[in-house]
Amino acid sequence: MMSQLKDEKEHLKKAIRVGMRYGENRGVVKFDGSDSAKDKIEYIYRLLVHDKLITALPAEQLSLASMKHKLAIWASKLEA
Repeated sequence: MMSQLKDEKEHLKKAIRVGMRYGENRGVVKFDGSDSAKDKIEYIYRLLVHDKLITALPAEQLSLASMKHKLAIWASKLEA
C-alpha cells in the first residue's frame, strides 16, 4: 500500500499545473477546459515517463490512484 504523502492533494494540484505547462511548452498537447482531471493525470504521467522524468510504475500497479501518487511525489521534489 502506498503511504500518504504530506500535503498530497496540494502536490497533485501542482503536478497537474506544472505538467500541463510542460506538455504545452513541449508542443505535444493542448489542454482545454473540457479535459477531465483523470485524463490530465493519465496524459501527464505517460508524458513524464516517456521523457524519463519519472520511472514507470509496474503494469500490475498502474491505476489512477498510483499515477496521482507518483505525480504528487514528482511535484513535491520540484522547486517551489
